[in-house]
Amino acid sequence: MRRVLIIALGALAGAALAGHAVLAQSSHAPHPAVPGGTMQHPHPMGMTATREPAQAGQDAFGAIAEIVGMLDAIPRTDWSRVDLERLRQHLIDMNEVVLRSAVNQVAVPGGLAMEVTGTGRTERAIRAMVVPHAAELDRMPAYAAKVETIPGGVRLTVTATDPGDGTTVARLRGLGFVGLLTEGGHHRPHHLAMARGDRLHAH
Repeated sequence: MRRVLIIALGALAGAALAGHAVLAQSSHAPHPAVPGGTMQHPHPMGMTATREPAQAGQDAFGAIAEIVGMLDAIPRTDWSRVDLERLRQHLIDMNEVVLRSAVNQVAVPGGLAMEVTGTGRTERAIRAMVVPHAAELDRMPAYAAKVETIPGGVRLTVTATDPGDGTTVARLRGLGFVGLLTEGGHHRPHHLAMARGDRLHAH
């Protein structure tokens, strides 16, 4: 009887060891759905391995790449006139004005006066961009704009055409210099025309 009991216990221990070995092997076994047995984590929802980045990596580069795509899509593009270097220089000017200029702005009746100054390339860029942009702002029904040259840059004054329109005056002051630079729908067609080699009157 004792011998039968010992044999039974030994059989149970052997079964337990065998089960553990099978479990350990299965935890390292090749994934049945993956060639070569390499485990792969699923991609986040909405992403695939072949998806391309949406960003070009640098804003000016991205703007130029977009223009090149547009020129390619226009059958009548005259590539002998295309001047992307001209556009690149303009984008450098935009960068100088937006990021490197010093702006001192004060409220005036009905609007805002802004002194925009810099040195070197920044000063030249301020005058190249702000003077023609003032004309664009002045053509907008809601604004009256004027610009004058000062040492190091320009003084831009923008007021509401209706000084009693509190909403427009508040919006104008809230936008400030950099916000007013974005006003108007001329920027994108202007960039395309510039790259295309068209003659431009200003800006």
